[in-house]
Amino acid sequence: MTRDFTQRWLGFMSLFIIGFGLFVALGAHPSTAGVMAWFADLFFWPLDGAEALAGNEARLLAAISGGVTVGWGVMLWLVVTRLLPVDSGLARAMLVWGTLAWFIVDSSGSLAAGAPINVALNTVLMLGIVGPAWRIRPAGLRPAS
Repeated sequence: MTRDFTQRWLGFMSLFIIGFGLFVALGAHPSTAGVMAWFADLFFWPLDGAEALAGNEARLLAAISGGVTVGWGVMLWLVVTRLLPVDSGLARAMLVWGTLAWFIVDSSGSLAAGAPINVALNTVLMLGIVGPAWRIRPAGLRPAS
């Protein structure tokens, strides 16, 4: 895996996280909450329309969660585009340990909330960041095999 490919891949993952955060934030407004309610219904299988996200509390949590997720994605973008070329060891540590911290807290909370489908999706996202980041060495990337 070359440095350029790793940077492009992790940049893509950052943009995906930003987009997902904006999607979650749609749940904050009553006129767009239906999209997020359908997504929540998917997580609490089966698709039965039981999740409405109609309460002010749910919309507030959508706003906060969406904002935090967008901020996380922007931070990842800056780590990948600005820090990785200058200090790859610190960039690697931030990408790996920050992502693992998110994964443990988010997945534990998802299990506690009865949404194991989210743990599976979290695992895919975590591996999409930690896998490539793990290969970063303090002096660069492992040589292509």
